Amino acid sequence: MAAINWRTINIDALDPESATNFDLSTLTPAVQPVSTADVQTLSGQIRQLLRGGDSEGALKGALENAPYGADEAGKAIHLATVTEILQNIRQAEMTPILQRMYKSDGGSEMCDTLMKYLYKGMAQGAPTGSESRTNAASGRNITPQATGFTQAGGRNFGGAEGGSQAMSVLLSWHEKLVELAGAGSIVRVMSDRRTV
Repeated sequence: MAAINWRTINIDALDPESATNFDLSTLTPAVQPVSTADVQTLSGQIRQLLRGGDSEGALKGALENAPYGADEAGKAIHLATVTEILQNIRQAEMTPILQRMYKSDGGSEMCDTLMKYLYKGMAQGAPTGSESRTNAASGRNITPQATGFTQAGGRNFGGAEGGSQAMSVLLSWHEKLVELAGAGSIVRVMSDRRTV
């Protein structure tokens, strides 16, 4: 007994309530696998609703059928569909659509799913590597500054150029959704292990 070094014993392994004895796979929700072809079919059906003028139905259909079990390509297709729907809804229609959606059966879940897509769309809105390639091709020497910003050029504040217009739409939806569903929706989205 005297030869045992008590400092090297892992007492957490002996405690049945310890996190080391807990199967973490039970925390991950079980989702059905979805093929990319199924996501493309769903996307076509949703876009058909959108072309028919039923933007609210298209949004509900996209949010109720979020492909949590799809691969990254399928998830990107569905994100593009949701973003297209959001861009086609006028700003004056946002609040009434969100209110009807929130009051319907499963409305809180749909609002949380919309919040997931808003955050994913905002994350996709970051500048791509094509900007750096154009700056390298033009011979510009870009050096990082102590502020964390680069000398890459002027900032675009809400212009109608591609990504910034989509970001403006996503931010408008985010504002309206937080007004309606509250900050609890943000917390639920951040803690949910199912990703869109």
